Amino acid sequence: MAELQTFIDDLRAEGDSLEALVRDLPAEKWATMTPAAGWTISHQIGHLHWTDAAALLAITDPDGFAEQLKVAFLNPAGFVDDGAAEQAVRPPAELLADWRAGRTALVDALAAAPAGAKFPWYGPPMGAVSMATARLMETWAHGQDVADALGVERAPTARIKNIAHLGVRTRNFAYSVNEKTPPAEEFRVELTAPDGSLWIWGPEDAAQKVTGLALDFCLLVTQRANRADLDLVAVGADVEEWLGFAQAFAGPSGSGREAEADK
Repeated sequence: MAELQTFIDDLRAEGDSLEALVRDLPAEKWATMTPAAGWTISHQIGHLHWTDAAALLAITDPDGFAEQLKVAFLNPAGFVDDGAAEQAVRPPAELLADWRAGRTALVDALAAAPAGAKFPWYGPPMGAVSMATARLMETWAHGQDVADALGVERAPTARIKNIAHLGVRTRNFAYSVNEKTPPAEEFRVELTAPDGSLWIWGPEDAAQKVTGLALDFCLLVTQRANRADLDLVAVGADVEEWLGFAQAFAGPSGSGREAEADK
């Protein structure tokens, strides 16, 4: 449970960090477009509120979530956008207050979850640690969209290790989403953390590996930056292929971001 609390604390801190970016924005600034096509800042916060509410439902009422999932899959290509759009038209102050309350309810539900419990989701079922990590990843990724829209450069924190870990662990999922067979052997991933230390996954003698900045790897696996603009070195053809479609999120592979040179 102590381990779970660490992940919950990171999730709470990530939400608070993003809230600090938008809390004092004039209402008209919430209509600022972000790098996600068609999505304003209101859409980004609305999406997080909508998804936090879905996560809370999955934890507290799995049967209710199953019913919601049936409705969502009637429109698999559009239910996420529809949820964001529905929230985006609300007054910003009201949306912000509800998102804050929803985040609090979610972390409380995660903290109270029985040990070993698994919750349904849009991908494979997840335990409390995995759910907290997934919510942190989404909060960070959509927070990056907001920061980019506002022209704010965020200093990376140690919390991104959660996202990097998720990016590594979802390697085979990314292959399956793209209808590819994952390599049998593990990759080595060596990333430089914000404090200069090294975060490592995979066997030391792996034939193929990725090295570079942890921030850049997180931007890649959340598809918030183009591979061409990131300081990542791939050793091996399979690793290079993986970095072309890696994703740390559930659902279909996104279209990614355009390279800076192509804008």
